Amino acid sequence: MLSPGDVRFPSIDGLRAFEAAVRLGSFERAADELGVTASAISKRVATLEELLSTALLARGLRGVTPTAAGKEYLEQVRAALTLLAAVPLHQREAQRVQRLRVSSPPTFARQILVPLLEDYGRLHPEIELEVVLSIPFLDGGVSEADVDIRNGDLCSPGVVPLMDDVLLPVAAPVLLERLPPLRVPADLAGAPLLRTPLEPWAPWWQVAGLPWREPSTGPRLVDLGMTLEAAVCGQGVALARPSLAHGWLRSGALRPVFRLVARPRNHYYAVCNTGRPAGEQFIAWLAGRSQAIALRALESLSGPG
Repeated sequence: MLSPGDVRFPSIDGLRAFEAAVRLGSFERAADELGVTASAISKRVATLEELLSTALLARGLRGVTPTAAGKEYLEQVRAALTLLAAVPLHQREAQRVQRLRVSSPPTFARQILVPLLEDYGRLHPEIELEVVLSIPFLDGGVSEADVDIRNGDLCSPGVVPLMDDVLLPVAAPVLLERLPPLRVPADLAGAPLLRTPLEPWAPWWQVAGLPWREPSTGPRLVDLGMTLEAAVCGQGVALARPSLAHGWLRSGALRPVFRLVARPRNHYYAVCNTGRPAGEQFIAWLAGRSQAIALRALESLSGPG
């Protein structure tokens, strides 16, 4: 029989770091969950590997994966951690705060998500949200967020639609005053049109019965928020989603040019990357709130028919 002196005991922090890194796929996500830095997670796992004289994780550009020895060891570690977690004296009386990282495009974050954060915090004080911005066309690789909010094709597996959006032209009153009257869609031929690859005009041209191409002059704005800001400044007519422009529409800084609406090519959706219950719950909450915002924005529209 082994004596206590013959057994090499790893630290609990090392075991937790190893288990979280394998489950979440990266040191960064494990660090978020355990409330430490990614460097601390890496050092704890390295110390554990040194103690065991065995490589437990394979490090790569896209995260970490367990080695064959790591997979075998993981089963034993999870069993041990489960036993320790079941000890009543180890359990906190207060509910443990969980960190949930959410990645969102800038305009959705500013116009939809951020105004809702107080409501979410009131409903779920046990969850600490960390909101980071993603940049369309530039971000790539594996996401480090628990939940990704994206604008794209709803046919992708595992996605949850967030809003049933529409598109319509909007402009600042100062621009409409200096332009000839815009009575029918074809009158837009004489108006400056703002352009962004994120929201092409083609869907609205089709509904309006106009065989026109995309605007080819003026700044190319690779952000929906910048496009709306340019419209507020009177620089041109923007094709907008009422859900994102609702603040400017409500204040009168932007007005609908026509009430004719079209369906956008892409839609906002969310996907949970980790399978954590907190992530799935957050998505369900966000889908309900953002859809309500989209409906109210559409119902409040006013302007020429």
